[in-house]
Amino acid sequence: MSDIGQNAIANRLEREKSREGNARQGLPATARSLTAGIQSVKQELDAVRRDQAKLQQAIYEAAQIQRKLCAPRELVWGEFEIAGEIFPVRHLSGDFFKVMELDSALGLAVGDIAGKGLSAGIWQAHLMGLIRRSARRHSDPAVAVAEVNAELCQDQDEPPIAALFFARLDPKENELVYCNAGLPAPLVLRYNKTVERLERGGPMLGALQEAAYDSGSVRLNPGDLLLAYSDGVTECRNSEDKEFEMGRLSAAVNAVAGASANQVLFSTLGAVLDFAEVSSPEDDLTLLVVRRRESTMNERSGSRSKDFSTPYRGPTPVVRPKKAERRGNRSK
Repeated sequence: MSDIGQNAIANRLEREKSREGNARQGLPATARSLTAGIQSVKQELDAVRRDQAKLQQAIYEAAQIQRKLCAPRELVWGEFEIAGEIFPVRHLSGDFFKVMELDSALGLAVGDIAGKGLSAGIWQAHLMGLIRRSARRHSDPAVAVAEVNAELCQDQDEPPIAALFFARLDPKENELVYCNAGLPAPLVLRYNKTVERLERGGPMLGALQEAAYDSGSVRLNPGDLLLAYSDGVTECRNSEDKEFEMGRLSAAVNAVAGASANQVLFSTLGAVLDFAEVSSPEDDLTLLVVRRRESTMNERSGSRSKDFSTPYRGPTPVVRPKKAERRGNRSK
């Protein structure tokens, strides 16, 4: 090989060694830079996690306040037993119920605000305040609901759309005067197991400011039961994409005829969850049960038992029997 060729190879080897040396010298700096970058990302991730934990805690606290606003969950009022519950699919619910004293009557409200989560929860508190104020101003539920609708629409570019069932229960006449604004028709299940639907009312709230509403009335006899509910109950689907529907709801309530209002509530919920099986509900489930007891006919002149101080501790766990036990019960 010529001297020129040997020199060229030697020069090339020197260049390669130089590059390798430079690379080795630069490696610690690159590693330090990479480590610093990873540490910065980790710090940012930890900060995001802390913020998320604070947000989750705030939402949880808001949900507890929301549930307290819906209390009492259970009470006895003269001849009547009342039980209500909300089972949200998230922490905050767009559903609500409220039981309130209105002089000598008892006010009952069940509502469902379109949407879920934080926005529905905020609107819920506002709407419940409007209902409480209008219910104390007007003895006719239709007038009270119309006022709530007008105030909800006033000065709101995009008012929330909400369904509402509002009623006044008169303990002297055992009469329920009601207005149903777009909620699925509540059921009155008679002692003889016939069923009536409470459909008088008008459109959903927030749709039309000048909407007109009507009142209906029904008498509750001993053993009769009122069931008001949100559409999440009847529209709950199972793995075959079938809905629970009205027929199953009526059958579930009639299956526990004579039970207390609280027993009817949780038995009905159990029937809905059994139907859904492995499918999780896609919408909030809300139930309000009012039952006139059979055994109080001789107590009408006695003192009325009221309990508006029952603390709300959130949904009571529902223990469902195993499938084998349910099959065994059916075979008896």
